[in-house]
Amino acid sequence: MRGGRAPAPAVPGAGIGRGLVALLALACGVSVANIYYAQPVLHRIAVDLGVGSDAAGLVVTGSQVGYAAGLALLVPVGDVVARRRLVPLVLVLTALALVGMALAPALSVLVAFAAVVGLGSVAAQILVPLAAGLATESERGRVVGVVMSGLLLGILLARTLAGAVAEVAGWRGVFVVAAVLVGLLVLLLARALPADAPRPRVAYGRLLASVAAILAREPLVRRRAVLGGLNMAAFSVFWTTVAFVLSAPPFAYGEAVIGLFGLLGAAGALAAMWAGRLADRGLTAHTTAAFALMIVAAFGMVLLGAHSLAWMVAGVLVLDLGVQGLQVTNQSLIYRGAGTARSRVTSAYMVVYFAGGALGSAGGAAVYARAGWDGTCALGAALGAAALAVWAWDVAAPLPGGDRLSRPRRPGGR
Repeated sequence: MRGGRAPAPAVPGAGIGRGLVALLALACGVSVANIYYAQPVLHRIAVDLGVGSDAAGLVVTGSQVGYAAGLALLVPVGDVVARRRLVPLVLVLTALALVGMALAPALSVLVAFAAVVGLGSVAAQILVPLAAGLATESERGRVVGVVMSGLLLGILLARTLAGAVAEVAGWRGVFVVAAVLVGLLVLLLARALPADAPRPRVAYGRLLASVAAILAREPLVRRRAVLGGLNMAAFSVFWTTVAFVLSAPPFAYGEAVIGLFGLLGAAGALAAMWAGRLADRGLTAHTTAAFALMIVAAFGMVLLGAHSLAWMVAGVLVLDLGVQGLQVTNQSLIYRGAGTARSRVTSAYMVVYFAGGALGSAGGAAVYARAGWDGTCALGAALGAAALAVWAWDVAAPLPGGDRLSRPRRPGGR
């Protein structure tokens, strides 16, 4: 670092200060928000570019496909490359792609840049395992919960910010503002991230192969990844399509009001901290069932919400509580015993998670175009019911040794 001494290497498991936890939570929120800015302005994009609602939904799908690719190709690198260098570089790529989205002349170009934005937004998933690795065993659930709360607030407040900016500067202005925010984040993280301890040398091909090996040999990661994929699919089904409902009669809301619905989901961030503490107490089986039930119930509420603002508000609250609570429960579990492989465990889990999100976005848009809001809500409820079925199977066939991962192999699968 110029003008001073470089930070001392971080010591895994030695504890993490509150200030760094807060910064990592902020960074995760700003990073991941980039793949959600388009959701409340999809109807305006559709009108401006002369495409249908199902085609406009490809902007969200493209960003989530890019995110899944980044999870598979970039996140594992966090186990072998200093994250203090890796994260700012990835975010610079993201900022440039956001500018490309703002200038896109056609839907195909917009979707292509959205995929690059998704690829770079995985910086959030490089930072989450960093926080988990620095935390002590007794505080890991709490730390992951706080950092994930920042990430979840980024997801939810992205819609509010996008709606407000779109009212003033149009949908293109949304991505200009996003690029500026990411640029500021790069400057903060380049100075504040701790230096990494010496990293193992592993060939890139072997590194990626070890991610697949984690899914193959770790049933806990596998089961929780399936739960996560269903969870994110349900979340994406709702948020990809609800703007079309809220912009039509009887609501006829503009982008700013539609964006405010993201604030309702801020309750999900509270669920994240609560779920992390419950995970520290070993209550994950109970919370998994409760959060999956919330997802099913929420789609019944938002079905009624097509003609009732009260039911729509209640459904958004319950859906985000269920989705975010289940996500933190999953992540609190998969980091136990992961050792130096936390970035690869994150990659294995989150690839499935966001692949589910991409399928949910595409499926939700397609079902809405053909079967309307009733069909969309039926799809979301079915995904929640599938998560309950996975939980029931998990209870009926518990893993040896409970929820803990087996002892990880050395980096590179050795």
